[in-house]
Amino acid sequence: MLDVSVILINYNTSKYTLESIEKVREHTNTKISYKIVVVDNCSETTDFQYLLKNFPKHEDISLHKTTKNLGFGGGNMYGADFVSNSKYSLFLNNDAMLLNDCLSILVTYMEKNPNVGVCTAQNYNEHLEFVPSFDHNKGLRRLLFGRGFLEKTNPKKYPKQLKEYKNPLVVNWVNGAFLFFRTEAFNEVNGFDTNIFLYWEEMDICHRLKKKRYQSTLVPEAKILHYQGLSTGTFKAISKEAYISYLYVIKKNFGTLKYQIIRSYLTIALSLKKKKRYLVPTVTAKDPMNNSLKHLQKNRDNEARN
Repeated sequence: MLDVSVILINYNTSKYTLESIEKVREHTNTKISYKIVVVDNCSETTDFQYLLKNFPKHEDISLHKTTKNLGFGGGNMYGADFVSNSKYSLFLNNDAMLLNDCLSILVTYMEKNPNVGVCTAQNYNEHLEFVPSFDHNKGLRRLLFGRGFLEKTNPKKYPKQLKEYKNPLVVNWVNGAFLFFRTEAFNEVNGFDTNIFLYWEEMDICHRLKKKRYQSTLVPEAKILHYQGLSTGTFKAISKEAYISYLYVIKKNFGTLKYQIIRSYLTIALSLKKKKRYLVPTVTAKDPMNNSLKHLQKNRDNEARN
C-alpha cells in the first residue's frame, strides 16, 4: 500500500502544475511512498500541449485529461479513481508549492492521531507572508457579526484565524489548497460532493467528517506557498458561483430554515451594496444550483487523452 496519493488539477496554468509536481519530488523523503496523479480539467489546447510536452517521465507520475471541466470536486474525484491503494490522500492545488517535507510530517502526525480525518499545512503567500489556513463555518452569526465576534465569544471553538500557530489546532474547516485526508475517512463520507462546481467544498466535507467524529486540523509544522486564485480568477461569474455553492452547502448541511434565513439576509445585504447588486438574482433564484457554471461546461471528447 502507498503512503500517499497526491492529486493535482491543472486548468490553464500548466507552468504552476509542473512547479508544484517538482516541489513534491524535491521535498518528500524517499522513505515515503507516493504516487502523483495530475488531472487536466479540460484546459485550452495550448496549455495542455505545454503540460504534455514538459510532463515528467516517471512511473509514479501520471497525467489524465477530462472531456469537460468537472470543477474542483469533480476533477479531484476523477483523479482519485486512478489511485486505489493509498493510506492517505493529498488533494493539492496546482498553485500550492511545498516548502518542506509536508508528506512525512503529516503521515507522522496522522499515524499518532487516528481521530483526525483531514489536516492542512500552514499557508504563506508568494512573498512568504503568513495567510490563514482555516476558517469558521459561515452561519448566520458570522454573517451578522463577523469572525471577530465568534472568536471573542467562544475562542475555544473559534480560534483566531489571523494568528500564526506553532502547534496543531482543531478547526471547523481547513484550506482547500492543501487537503491531506486519511483515505479511509475520505471514502467513509464519499469524498467531495460533485454537485458543487467550485468553492465551499472544504466547509462541506469537513462538516461531514465531523458528523462521523473525525477532526479537521491545522498542522503548522508543514508549510506551503500558495499563489491564490490563479486558476479561477475574479470575474463576476466566479463570484456568482461562490454564492451558489455557499447556499447549497448551507441548505444541505444546516437545514431549510437556516437556508431561508440566510438567503433573506443576503438579499437585503447585497441590495444595499451598489457593486454587489448583480448578485441579488443569484441568491433569490428558486434553485440557485440551476445557474451553476457546471451546467455550461461542454464536452470536448476529441481532445481528451490519457
